[in-house]
Amino acid sequence: MLLSSLMLALIGIFMLSLLLGRYPGPGFMSLEQARNDTMASEIVMNLRLPRALVAILVGMSLAAAGTVMQMLFGNPLVDPGFLGVSQGAAFGAGLSIVVFGSSPWLVQGSAAFFACLGLIISYSLAWKIQYGSWVLRLVLAGISVSAVFTSLLGIIKYIADPTSQLAELTFWMLGGLGAISWSEVFIVAPVCLLCILGLLLLRWRLNILALKDYTAFSLGASTGFERALILVFAVVATAAVTAISGLIAWVGLIMPHLSRRIFGADARFALPGSMLLGAILVLICDGLARTLLPEEIPLGIITSLFGAMVFIVLMMKTRGGGE
Repeated sequence: MLLSSLMLALIGIFMLSLLLGRYPGPGFMSLEQARNDTMASEIVMNLRLPRALVAILVGMSLAAAGTVMQMLFGNPLVDPGFLGVSQGAAFGAGLSIVVFGSSPWLVQGSAAFFACLGLIISYSLAWKIQYGSWVLRLVLAGISVSAVFTSLLGIIKYIADPTSQLAELTFWMLGGLGAISWSEVFIVAPVCLLCILGLLLLRWRLNILALKDYTAFSLGASTGFERALILVFAVVATAAVTAISGLIAWVGLIMPHLSRRIFGADARFALPGSMLLGAILVLICDGLARTLLPEEIPLGIITSLFGAMVFIVLMMKTRGGGE
């Protein structure tokens, strides 16, 4: 019932986002204008519709990746950004733009490669750290790898051509959907939909894989293979959306927490719930980003603001042993 309600809410917000903008004036256009005004129809079909579809894919992919990683690593503070995935993808995209060219396929392939590399390095480094619990070691490793990729991206930004490449690299640092067209949708949608479908089909196994290795093995799970397969789906989806949207913060961290509050810890319901919540959040934030001011606000700024506010509220309402 709750999932159905969220789905209906997502459809309603999606339809409203197509009518929201600054033409013919700030606010919502009427359905009659969308049908009869040639310019309005063109804007809806070729600008707002592909942008709204990509916003849904971004929200679903980041929220699903955050949910999967938090469950598999047993760490509620993990999201794609903490484990070097998002920063690795952004560095790969920036490296492709400056060195190999800005072809969408090259950018997406480079982003996927460095996203996977970031996760592998974070996981390997966590095993090498000699102190602290596994959760602490993983967080420290992820923060370190993310910082390295962020610094490398800064170097790429510094040496980029200021007349042609610098603006694109600045986009990766702030995130946004202002340059989305149907060509980006056709590139990223098959990858994201395949990964999202794979995660949904395997969500039944997440409850088992979240257990200790010996417990999961005793229940018949091939822990190494299944965890690797699920992580590949999560990382590739994150890399694909980051390659066209840049760094969109907090979605992969906050939406899994909110979903668990609503649906509980069972991944059968928490994962699709997190994906729907993520899509709704990004759609709303994108609408605000392009309508609040005459100049578009970077999407990453809006999601960071909303994410931080939701995080504060969630932490204030958390009841634990410290009370």
